[in-house]
Amino acid sequence: MFGQTYYHKTLRKYVSLFGTLFNDIYINRTDLENNDIQTLKVPITYGPKNKGMARLNSDPKLNRPFEVLSPVISFEMTGMTYAAERKLNTVRKHCVKVDDANSEKVQYAYNPVPYDINFSLYVYTKYAEDGTRVLEQILPFFTPDWTATINLIPELGIKMDIPVVIQSVNSEDSYEGGVEERRIIVWTLNFVMKGYMFGRVRSSEIITLANTNFYSDLTATPTYDNITIIPGLTANGSPTTNSSLSIDRKQIVESDDWAYIITKDTIEKNG
Repeated sequence: MFGQTYYHKTLRKYVSLFGTLFNDIYINRTDLENNDIQTLKVPITYGPKNKGMARLNSDPKLNRPFEVLSPVISFEMTGMTYAAERKLNTVRKHCVKVDDANSEKVQYAYNPVPYDINFSLYVYTKYAEDGTRVLEQILPFFTPDWTATINLIPELGIKMDIPVVIQSVNSEDSYEGGVEERRIIVWTLNFVMKGYMFGRVRSSEIITLANTNFYSDLTATPTYDNITIIPGLTANGSPTTNSSLSIDRKQIVESDDWAYIITKDTIEKNG
């Protein structure tokens, strides 16, 4: 779009981050004496609630009991909205020098655009207590947010803390019909992820010279101040503001500990 083609896999990373938060949940089944007799890992998959319900109701192996399929977790991204309250200064840049000893270029990207990304998490169980076992391993960590660090733009070294905020928790019991019908309890947890979307990564030469003219007199013979700024570094690697002691600016790299050499001249403009 607009003559630019790029892909940071940002949304994919957000979806992976959300799913990773809930991919290591286990529940224990106990006997009458409260001894653990079975430990089940709760599988998680990406998909809408209707798809998860259909999967549970259409067991491809008729001899497999429903308890083997339950509990199950699925999740989906349900929408995005622009977050104006988190808007940053558009013209600010994230810069990094190109990883090449002979290169005098920097890569940069402008400040990202904030978006709130909505996710829904579904917990399917047959037994009510299985659902509460899963919820008790999720809810205490959201107060109401859980923040994770994600490497959004690796080439620029941009890592950001992304909060995931819980919005609501609802339950639904789909038991209907006779005793032969399956019972599925579905817990729905709604979240908002405070994410950002970056534009394309650009590159430009490293600026080693700034030359600005300031007009101070607009009479018949106007004058102006010519201000020149360059980096200053001595041959032994010490910063300097003295142009006579500095090495050539083209030999100074971004990682050096340099100072500013500022030269000001007042010039009378003729004609």
